[in-house]
Amino acid sequence: MRAVVQRVSSASVTVDGAVVGAIDEPGLLVLVGVTHTDTPAEAVKLAAKLWGLRILHGEKSCSDVGAPLLVISQFTLYGDARKGRRPTWQAAAPGPVAEPLVEAVCAELRTLGAHVETGVFGADMKVALTNDGPITLVLEV
Repeated sequence: MRAVVQRVSSASVTVDGAVVGAIDEPGLLVLVGVTHTDTPAEAVKLAAKLWGLRILHGEKSCSDVGAPLLVISQFTLYGDARKGRRPTWQAAAPGPVAEPLVEAVCAELRTLGAHVETGVFGADMKVALTNDGPITLVLEV
């Protein structure tokens, strides 16, 4: 699994003109990509990493301060543009494989005590955010 994590002051995701997920306080915006070989164990590992990642102000984590997370599926994280000008998406897992694993990340975060907002899997989403720092990391588990 691959994730792009951004420390944000606020963030939201809109589908068909309606906000479906938002955090209005400092926290993390997490874009999650899944490849064919990913497993539920990796979803658990990613959730734990996100919950304990010390990138909030004062080197705090979401678990330290109860900061929210906005988690959005993002198959394009497995895009490959090394050849030509048109990316290939062959490394991205198909929806029936990816959706349960993205949901597993969210479920595990909630089990750990996190407030989690989400986008809508497979939808055309508009993401708005205020990157704080800016701090952006790429994680792989």
